[in-house]
Formats: sequence, C-alpha cells, structure tokens
Amino acid sequence: MRYFSTRGGSERLSFEETVLTGLAPNGGLYIPEYIPTLPENWRSDWKNYSFVDLSVAVLSLYISKDEISESELRQLVEKSYKTFRHPDVTPLTKLDDKTFVLELFHGPTFAFKDVALQLLGNLFEFFLIRRNAAKAADAELEKLTVVGATSGDTGSAAIYGLRGKANVSIFILHPKGRVSPIQEAQMTTVTDANVHNVAVKGTFDDCQDIVKSLFADREFNSTHRLAAVNSINWARILAQTVYYFLAYFQLQSQLPTDINIDDLGVEFVVPTGNFGDILAGYYAKRMGLPVSKLVVATNENDILARFWKSGSYEKVDSSTGHDGSSGATAPADGSSDGKQGTATSGVKETLSPAMDIMVSSNFERLLWYLAFENASGTREEKEVEAGKLLSSWMSSLKEDGRVKLPINILLSARKDFAAERISDEQTLTTIQSFFNGVVSYIADPHTAVGLAAARAVAKQNPEDVYQVVLSTAHPAKFSEAVSRALKDYDRFNFDRDVLPQEFRGLLEKEKRVIDVESPDVDLVKAVIEKTVGHQAGKLAGSGSI
Repeated sequence: MRYFSTRGGSERLSFEETVLTGLAPNGGLYIPEYIPTLPENWRSDWKNYSFVDLSVAVLSLYISKDEISESELRQLVEKSYKTFRHPDVTPLTKLDDKTFVLELFHGPTFAFKDVALQLLGNLFEFFLIRRNAAKAADAELEKLTVVGATSGDTGSAAIYGLRGKANVSIFILHPKGRVSPIQEAQMTTVTDANVHNVAVKGTFDDCQDIVKSLFADREFNSTHRLAAVNSINWARILAQTVYYFLAYFQLQSQLPTDINIDDLGVEFVVPTGNFGDILAGYYAKRMGLPVSKLVVATNENDILARFWKSGSYEKVDSSTGHDGSSGATAPADGSSDGKQGTATSGVKETLSPAMDIMVSSNFERLLWYLAFENASGTREEKEVEAGKLLSSWMSSLKEDGRVKLPINILLSARKDFAAERISDEQTLTTIQSFFNGVVSYIADPHTAVGLAAARAVAKQNPEDVYQVVLSTAHPAKFSEAVSRALKDYDRFNFDRDVLPQEFRGLLEKEKRVIDVESPDVDLVKAVIEKTVGHQAGKLAGSGSI
C-alpha cells in the first residue's frame, strides 16, 4: 500500500513515510492508493474480536507486513490500549431501544483522540528506534519535532501519547484563554523534558494556520524534521476506523435475539468540527461495513452543515449578507469551557468549543473521493483530474474564503452523509433530556450535539434504523456547560456524579507554558528553534515571546 497527496503529484509514500511526513509538501493530505475491501468472512471471523484484535485486522489491510510485521503491529496496538480504563476500550452504551452511545473517552485524557494518539505516539517511537538502530555508531540520531494545534483535546492526547519518547520533541499550540481550564491543565502540567506548550494569543484557526505554514516551509520542515499529530496525519484516521467495527459488533450482541442486524440500518451520528472522526467512518463504510448513513453533527459553526444544504463550502455564510468581519457571537454562558470566537474571526463561541472552527481540514480528503468518483477516464486519469480539482478548490477557499462545488459533487456527498446544525439551546436541553431519560445519562456538550442531531434525523428515518452516537469526551472536561444544564436538579452533584479522581487537584499542579503574543508564524518558529535540543530545566516556569 502506498499513499499520495489529495492535491496531486507523482509522490508515492510508504506507510512509514506517510506517518512521519504528515502533510504533503504541496499542502495536500495523504490518502491510500486504494481503499481495501474486507475479507470474505469478516462478519464471522471478527465477530468476537477484542478492540486489539480488530485493530490488528483492520490496520493490516493498510500496512504492508514488509513495513510492520503482524507480531510487531500487535505489540504496538497492545501497548497503545493498555492505558485505557475500560476493557472494551470503546464500549457501547444503550440509551433507548434504538439509540446507543459509543463512549470514546476511556483513554488517559478522557477524550476520543486518545484512541488515535496513543497509537501514533508509539508508531513514531517504533519508526525512530528502527531507523536509528540501522545507523552507524558515530552517526547522528534521527529526531522528530512534532508540531500540532489544538482547540482542547488534541493537545493533551498528543502530549500523553508522546511524553518521554526518546528523540521526539512535541510543541502544541493552543489559543490562549480559549481552552477549558481542565484541558489547559492536562497539557501544561505535563513537565516532561520533551513537551512544550505554546499559548498563542488568537483562535484555534490561527494556531492551525501556523502549523500548516510550518509544514509548508520546506527549509524549516527539513531542518527540524517536522511531524504532525493533528488529524491531517493519516495514522489518526486509520486508528479511528476500528471503533466503527467494534460498535457494529457490540450493537449486534446487544440486540434482542429475534432481531438480525443484517435486517437493520445502522446509522452513525458524529459530532465533528475537523471532520476526522466521521471520515474514519466513511473509510469503514467504503471498506464494506454496513452503514446506512453517516450524520455530521455540527454546532453553530456550521460550515459542514451548510455544505450539505447548499453545496457551498465557505468560511462565512454568504446567504446572511455578512462578510464575517463581525461574525462571532457574544460569548455563550458557560463557553469559558474553551471559547474560540473573537470579534474578528467569524468563529462563534459555543458550549461545544472543540468544534468551534471555521475550516474542516479533513473534509479535503472526502472532496478528493467525490471528485474522483465524478471524473472520467482511466483510474490514473481520474486521479490526476481529482488532484487538480482539489488544488483549485483549496486555493479558492484560501483566497476567497469560499468555493461553490458542482451539483454532482453535492449529490454524491448526500449518498453517504446527512448533516444537522445544533444550537447551544438545543445542546442544553439535550443534556437535560438524557439526564432525565429512562437510562439517566450525563453527556458532555459535544456528545449532546450528536444526540440532538440524532433525534432530528430520526424523524425521517425508516423504522428499522438504529443509531450509534459517538461520545467524544467525558462530561468532566466541560464542567461549566454540564453544570449550567443541570443546575436546577437537586439530585445532580457534579463532584459526586461526574468528576473523575484523575481530575481532582489537577488545576493546582505546577504548569509550564510559553506565551506567544500574536498569531505570527515567525514567533512560533523562534520558540521551536530556541527550544529544540535544550533540556527542560532551562525552560522551567513560564516564558513569553
């Protein structure tokens, strides 16, 4: 299996090269040269597989045994998921007859991103150890400088996946004051020598743009051997496909004995901003997993929902007549859980801040497949045409802030996906509703967006459709939103009912962070150049630049 850029070119990389490179030099994202189909007997053979077994089975379809043997892959997977608190890794919880929640927050940082980033960290380490072992005794060791941007959960998950790894330095950019206190503490209280938190005065999109600029700077990239942990890294998408298969088999096991899952429609509802989590479901579906629909659940930062409505992929809703210069809403009560909006960014502050972004990076991967499917000619000719189209579309998005996609692209997208936009008010009422459900369930605000979207879509669903909503974070990570929703219920006590032991006292721990006073790529470059190779003792405490 080889990998190539969504924006074209002749470059073809191995899995190892793809993981270590992250973002293609032409700005595109790497995708596999083909999507493998499932083995003929996968339903019976995989039915009783554990999460580790399924990971080995699925990942093996994308990774040549010449690169990572099956035994090596199993060791990597076992090492990655032994840190999870639940034996199923991502358990499925039944809320009512046709609604289930797939809990993805049982990893070390209580967020779904642990599933991918625990594995990615171990892959980085595995490849570096192997490469350095092959070097002469007096040769310089190969090192990685991992750079990522976070709106909250990616940062801590990446840090926990890479802390203490030999020959790896990690720099995580977060928007200063715009992640929740718990999220910030999870990152900045990790004081391992190779971990560096950078607080940028700006938004998540500013941080993400800086990261992309760093990767696009070939000289800087080459000098510091940059590697990506954001969901632009293909390994993250691949790791996340596994829990769609596990959810399918867990659902099958929880159905009444007189109901056959083959007679049902299985719909996955995914709260998403950057489109990575739901894209993993798309790959699972394309491989052959029976999925009736993938539902995109967005908050009021609804670039994705607007695309599925109109075919326009635009940073600011042109139908409102505004240019976006004052597009941010007033701060939502409770949004200090991680607000991303500013007066000029166009990003709206919501109660589900991890989805408060303007551009969904991974959407480019889906657009490539839609362009390819609607192109003509041989496979090679279609790949070339799709790459050219993607390059043109992404250029228009960067220059004009919008791109109007052809109607055939929109119709193709609607075959596999639906989309719903959920307001803060709906988020709060949904948290309340499921707290008062037959099975009382406390959802974080992002999961609540998914649950609300599921209810909206269910009204049009056939009777035989069952819904699996992906729960992306533990409710304790968004205490203000959850407490606001449930403050009038005497039987609710946040400390007793929600707060994990691991979070107690976290806010009082020693922190280490470097402040950057504006979203300037040169300032961040200076931080990296100053820091790489230094020992943590020289950077203890807080600094600024």
